[in-house]
Amino acid sequence: MAKRSAPTPAAAALQAAGVDFAERSYHHDPAVTDFGQEAADALGVDPARVLKTLLVDDGSALAVAIVPVTGQVDLKAVAAALGVKKVAMADPRAAERSSGYVVGGISPFGQRRQLRTLVDTSALEHGTVLVSGGRRGLDLELAPADLVRVTDATTADIARA
Repeated sequence: MAKRSAPTPAAAALQAAGVDFAERSYHHDPAVTDFGQEAADALGVDPARVLKTLLVDDGSALAVAIVPVTGQVDLKAVAAALGVKKVAMADPRAAERSSGYVVGGISPFGQRRQLRTLVDTSALEHGTVLVSGGRRGLDLELAPADLVRVTDATTADIARA
């Protein structure tokens, strides 16, 4: 996969880390709110390879949970993997402030602050995966091992159908 210019902090972070990735752009329809499925459909890829980046809150800190768009995040499993009693989905405004990205365009890379990150183990089943590139209508395709390495993530079973 070829590297391209760095239009977002996410792509810049991958370039700085020496990661081989591809930018995959598509037209985002402002009426669509299922951002991951929209990306899978527009790019013609298996939705199990498209991952959504979600922020969760344990009451004292935010963390990142990355799961396939084909499922839901299992908040109990996330809490267990983080070693806390419980987590809830982060307030969207808090997620945007923390990450520096808008909801629907939150990338696991190039966030304002490095947060504890969990990646669902199913991501490792694919040769490449796609994550948000830092804006709606842009995904970055890369090897799942690079996703885990660059985000310093822990892999865990944190998704449910």
